[in-house]
Amino acid sequence: MKTLILATLALLTTFALAEPKAGWSEDYKGTLSKAKEEKKKVLLDFTGSDWCGWCIKLDKEVFSTDEFKKLAEKELVLVELDYPRSKTLPEELKKQNAGLKDKFKIDGYPTIILVSSSGRELKRWVGYSASMLAELKKEAR
Repeated sequence: MKTLILATLALLTTFALAEPKAGWSEDYKGTLSKAKEEKKKVLLDFTGSDWCGWCIKLDKEVFSTDEFKKLAEKELVLVELDYPRSKTLPEELKKQNAGLKDKFKIDGYPTIILVSSSGRELKRWVGYSASMLAELKKEAR
């Protein structure tokens, strides 16, 4: 029983210290600068990574696919804006994410927003959408 408790605590600690998905940044302003330099658009993923079932499904069925990764590499700079319940974010990151939640008037998760390198909203998806990748291919170019 003691071993089970220790294993569970180790697993929870791992999730609590999780970083953004591979290929994604948490730095909104830095990402805008990078997008400007690379002449790309920015994809914002407003997510509840550790509690939102639709967010997890979107990550697994869209963002983790080779097709999305190829599109992102060529056309996008990716930003994960997380609003977790179980893991703790650094204060500065919490402050940034809260400000962006207000700026973009986010009231549900997942919300995915495509923005220009100047931060102007171009397209928005709210909730899980099986057709998002097809739509994103048209919008990202």
